[in-house]
Amino acid sequence: MTPSDSPPRVDVRGPRFVAWVTTAVLVLVLLVATVSTTAAAVLIGAQAVVFAIGAALGPAKGPYGRIYAAFIAPRNGPTTETEPVPPLRFAQALGFAFAGVSLLGFALGSSIVGAVFAGFALFAAFLNAAFGVCLGCQIYPLVARFRRTTPSPAPN
Repeated sequence: MTPSDSPPRVDVRGPRFVAWVTTAVLVLVLLVATVSTTAAAVLIGAQAVVFAIGAALGPAKGPYGRIYAAFIAPRNGPTTETEPVPPLRFAQALGFAFAGVSLLGFALGSSIVGAVFAGFALFAAFLNAAFGVCLGCQIYPLVARFRRTTPSPAPN
């Protein structure tokens, strides 16, 4: 694999910043859910949109990634460590799935389902933020293995 064939990479500090912001938003979702499931649904819906953008466009182009690039990265100094983008996009897709189920739970009146799935997303975001462990990135190689297609035999 040549450098031009390798997947795009980002500074590891960006996804950690994104994870901290996501952690804060998800804590807020759970706190607000104790008072108003409607408000919790709106918040988790907004976070689901953030996850969807991150999954579709990549971590640097998501809302929190743009905040990091504009305000935090210029003060951090040069990048010393990078990580590949595809596992991060997959992690955002998983976050989107958890947030979507959470939103459905809150919207359909099941605050327990809403809170549990927001809690799953919170657990994953906090692990990445505090310890640099990206659960989606850990699962990505297993999923990527299943997505690969075997080459079809050449026609005779």
